[in-house]
Amino acid sequence: MSCYKITGGRPLSGSLAVHGAKNSVLPMLAACLLVPGQCVLRNVPDLSDVSATIDILRLLGCRVDREGDAVLVDASVLNRSDVPEHLMREMRSSVIFLGALLARLGVAELSYPGGCELGPRPIDLHLTALRTLGAVILEEQGVLCCQNGGLQGREICLSIPSVGATENAMLAACGCPGLTTILGAAREPEIVDLQNFLRAMGAKVTGAGGSAISITGGAPLHPAEYRVMGDRIAAATYLCSAAVTEGEIEVDGIEPDTLTAVLACLEEAGCTLHTDPGRIVLACSAPLRGVRQVRTAPYPGFPTDAQAILMAALAGGEGATLFVENMFDSRYRHVDELRRMGADIQVAGRAAMVSGAGRLHGAAVRATDLRGGAALVVAGLGAEGTTQVSGLGHIRRGYERFPQNLRALGAEIREIPA
Repeated sequence: MSCYKITGGRPLSGSLAVHGAKNSVLPMLAACLLVPGQCVLRNVPDLSDVSATIDILRLLGCRVDREGDAVLVDASVLNRSDVPEHLMREMRSSVIFLGALLARLGVAELSYPGGCELGPRPIDLHLTALRTLGAVILEEQGVLCCQNGGLQGREICLSIPSVGATENAMLAACGCPGLTTILGAAREPEIVDLQNFLRAMGAKVTGAGGSAISITGGAPLHPAEYRVMGDRIAAATYLCSAAVTEGEIEVDGIEPDTLTAVLACLEEAGCTLHTDPGRIVLACSAPLRGVRQVRTAPYPGFPTDAQAILMAALAGGEGATLFVENMFDSRYRHVDELRRMGADIQVAGRAAMVSGAGRLHGAAVRATDLRGGAALVVAGLGAEGTTQVSGLGHIRRGYERFPQNLRALGAEIREIPA
């Protein structure tokens, strides 16, 4: 089993440009199905989740080419509307193909999606939204059979601001005559990014970034070229890496206002921050201090994807921090691995009390999910001695050239082949 071998204690310094947002590019690739012709997406990261999405597009009949950080998708011909189980199981976000296929072909057949094991993440909100628009969906032996039952723009009320359900409803609504209004919509920056891509294709979509999104469907769409926003969770990971090593780095290609909650915690923990449009500079010259409380919440609250990463950084600092995970039931799977490194973390239900243990020590640990794996790398960068992180398949789902980028900043990390 391959692993990262990390010798901790090297302060990070320098600058890097963050790659494109994983959580933007996946629904955008699905959105390419909406229009015959070739769309071009730029700043597309080389991630295993992106590769899996491209595999699905090709299976459906699309021609997909990659040229550097650009991906060209020609959806002129779609010769099937079903996605087999082995592709769906690779990632949970593959459910986004339901809305896109329904809008373009009026039919879709998908098995239940896979992805990180973070506890129950039912897709009932997705299905309810599509049924509201007039889709007929049958669930048989783990397969979703979706058909056009008279699609029409309608008002969709989401009981919680689900990012995936909001995206699926947006894509499906582009193919529904009339006005669709999504109430209780997710407000994440990636939703705004998707809206901007759809508008570049000629779709009439407004309101993203707020809790109500309006789509006037049935408008003729055309191919478009678009640049994906920077990945705010990757940016948070590099910032926490610099903080835990008492270093100083500049992260480019990221809008600071998409990371307000994370930056506030890092500043409270003792980091000095300077921000400009498209740039964040962080410096840290002492061990991190505990912060009052970190509660994950829908945007603009603290992102659940950054919870494990900040926890790893604070575990090697001083003082206590209470984390409360409000989004997923099983998002503390990294805690046992951090304890192997000397972290003092007590978990009770959705709460985790982190008592800074001073500097952690190296150990052999294993990633069990994407962000938990990144957290172990952050912990290893700040720890004494050598840390070996296995389970790299999880990490590759969301980080492009992770060890290479860290080495360029001064980290001692290398991948040991299996």
